[in-house]
Amino acid sequence: MNDEKNPFLPESVARDWLEPFLVYLEKERRYSPYTLRNYRQAFEDFYFWLQRSHLWERGLDALKPRDLRDFVIEGQQRFDRRTLHLHASGLRSFFKYWLKHGRVKRNPFIGVPLPKLEKRLPKFLTEDQMKLLLTGPLRLLENESIDAFTAWRDRLAMEMLYGGGLRVSELVALNYGAIDLEGGVARVLGKGKKERLCPLGMVAIAVLKKFKNEFARHTAPTLPVLVTPRHERMPVRQVQLMLKRYLDLADLPHELTPHKIRHSYATHLLNAGADLRLVQELLGHASLNTTQVYTHVSVARLKEVYAKAHPRA
Repeated sequence: MNDEKNPFLPESVARDWLEPFLVYLEKERRYSPYTLRNYRQAFEDFYFWLQRSHLWERGLDALKPRDLRDFVIEGQQRFDRRTLHLHASGLRSFFKYWLKHGRVKRNPFIGVPLPKLEKRLPKFLTEDQMKLLLTGPLRLLENESIDAFTAWRDRLAMEMLYGGGLRVSELVALNYGAIDLEGGVARVLGKGKKERLCPLGMVAIAVLKKFKNEFARHTAPTLPVLVTPRHERMPVRQVQLMLKRYLDLADLPHELTPHKIRHSYATHLLNAGADLRLVQELLGHASLNTTQVYTHVSVARLKEVYAKAHPRA
């Protein structure tokens, strides 16, 4: 691995090995631009390491476990553990793709030991902080700091992030045809093209109805729910910047992202006694282990309940 700027990847290597893999991830697996950039970087680092080690000319099938251990050891001197794991994930996927297409005979990254990854607990807002954040758009409207369209659009975005536990990419991709207003649910296409139903909650539905009836110019099934003042689909970046404005208004940390609202959604559900597997389904997690991390942030709540309820507390 090399954290310095690499020379350009040879065109033949990019064309024959890297680009078909990235196109597959983008078109078939619907991977995010962020993941694609990281996987590209992972392959480029790996390729130039192979060149420096005089291993590329031997061919990928000639790689031995000790070669990959050397690659990981060198990487530990240059990258943090999360970057190492991300690179390894990308390279495992790379070899899996070409194994399926018959260009390699095995996946040498399977079973390669990596340094243990410390679990980072998700940051989240308390229920009181969340309430304060959600009132931000209408407080600015009352002060005439923003217009009514922007206030209700921003309120809608945050209510759906919190009321439905949506990823920001899922939110901006949502069309009117995917929402059942009477049933109070949205049909969401998540990671890996997996579809799930997300209850939105009464408040989010009420705000959506108001925005649709009073501010939306067009509401055909194929048209986006969240739009700019020009009634074009709202970009992810605009949602992120919008949230920072209301975080500032509520005197909350700027580094909180739309995804932290999703963390808050999951944490508040678990604090209220929701079943972990139900929360897994609501979030669209493929593995229960991914959802399991939210149980740790609820320990304070468990201690509070214990202190109030147990006779020996």
